[in-house]
Amino acid sequence: MAPGKGLLLLLLTCALCFTTAVKESKSFAYEKGIVANLSHCPGRYCGRTKLRNESWSACGACERGFRSNSLSECIKCNDEPKLYDWLYLGFMGLLPLTFHLGCIDAAAKRRTFTKEVMALYASAVVEVVVAAVATLLITDPVGSFNIRSCTEHGLADWYPLFHNPNPNYEGVLHCTQEAVYPLYSMVFVFYTLCLMVMLLIRPLLSSKLLPGRGKSAIYSALYFLPILIFTHAVGAGLIYYSFPYLVIILSVVSNAAHFAFQLDQSMPGLLLGCIRDVRNLVILIGHWGLHAYGIIAIMVLNEKDLYGSLCALVPLPAVFYILTSRFTDPSNMS
Repeated sequence: MAPGKGLLLLLLTCALCFTTAVKESKSFAYEKGIVANLSHCPGRYCGRTKLRNESWSACGACERGFRSNSLSECIKCNDEPKLYDWLYLGFMGLLPLTFHLGCIDAAAKRRTFTKEVMALYASAVVEVVVAAVATLLITDPVGSFNIRSCTEHGLADWYPLFHNPNPNYEGVLHCTQEAVYPLYSMVFVFYTLCLMVMLLIRPLLSSKLLPGRGKSAIYSALYFLPILIFTHAVGAGLIYYSFPYLVIILSVVSNAAHFAFQLDQSMPGLLLGCIRDVRNLVILIGHWGLHAYGIIAIMVLNEKDLYGSLCALVPLPAVFYILTSRFTDPSNMS
């Protein structure tokens, strides 16, 4: 394509985008300030709150735990989380637990389970469980394991910041709120409690059970927990829709990496290693559990009922690696 024609095409595209933007930003008439009768607000998340004198507030963000409906009325969220929401929260709970166990295993540098290492594993599990239970108890309704939530309707609900309207170009209405209450905020609470509980329990246990090396697992947690918090703050919506696929991919890759570190890469050696070595067996079962978790989450997300048939494929990556190990063993390539 000639440069002149390319420039002309670019200008036409820009003109088309500008024309579309102008059409979408057509005049929007709405009542500003406090009104006597409920009237519609611009934007997807702006709403009005009923005041004590029976009037309605100006258009803006709804209070925490409330969300605007089709009439722009801020109503209290009384929905129950869907099964997929619980699976998402479970995934967010599995993340710090998996990192804790991995860091403890790396710090111990032992190829067998010992009482000291098992005690630290149990400590990590207790820390995450305590943080999860405390998070559920302090989430509204307080003191109950039930959660009232706002139903999630799409990716945009996780990023209302990008949907603040600017009606008639007169000024931006700031209507940013937690539209997916409490799926976004309670994860921050959970990670914070994980950090606090760990600092209360782990240092004493590590100093007695694994002196010297145990503290490296604590230092690692002081890095990965803030990273998890930042990742959730930025990409919560993307994680919500992609975590089942991430679980499956990472579990398969991690399973292959675990087998690759085995000294005996022969088929009998890998197979017997999974049976005789308790540590290898536990790691393998853990990978299978994560794989099944991802499959179930995908089925729930896509509203399919193929749990049994697809979960039967959970051992397939491990079986495939063992059967093909002799073709990828570097010693056989000389």
